[in-house]
Amino acid sequence: MIYAVIDTNVIVSALIAAHDDSPPVQIVKKLFSGDITPLYSRAIMDEYYRVLRREKFSFSKTVIGTMLGAIEQHGLLIESSPTDVILLDMKDLPFYEVALGKPGDNSYLVTGNLKHFPSEGFIVTPRQMLDIFKQLCFYNNK
Repeated sequence: MIYAVIDTNVIVSALIAAHDDSPPVQIVKKLFSGDITPLYSRAIMDEYYRVLRREKFSFSKTVIGTMLGAIEQHGLLIESSPTDVILLDMKDLPFYEVALGKPGDNSYLVTGNLKHFPSEGFIVTPRQMLDIFKQLCFYNNK
């Protein structure tokens, strides 16, 4: 099982992507298929909701509801692990704190903004997450 805290920018990128093969779209597809189990907290769900409702995106209520419903349906509500770390963008702290409470070795924080987080092996870009997914599937099928 692969677990991932999905940063809001990955979800927005997937929803506005022009190509179905972009890494953010592939991550969201894996979320919907159950290949990736999203990790979330109430603070993360609130952030998703606030951002996805922004007028500049023009996402329909149906799209927002489907996305958030899939995260709750396929995901795990995690109690965050409070930390005193200072991030470049402190709005990212709930994502980092949930990632610290991750349930196992195959748990990641997937973001399009690596520079917003400390350099840690479990914090990856969507492309890196897809590469990890391929490697894990390869080794599990041996």
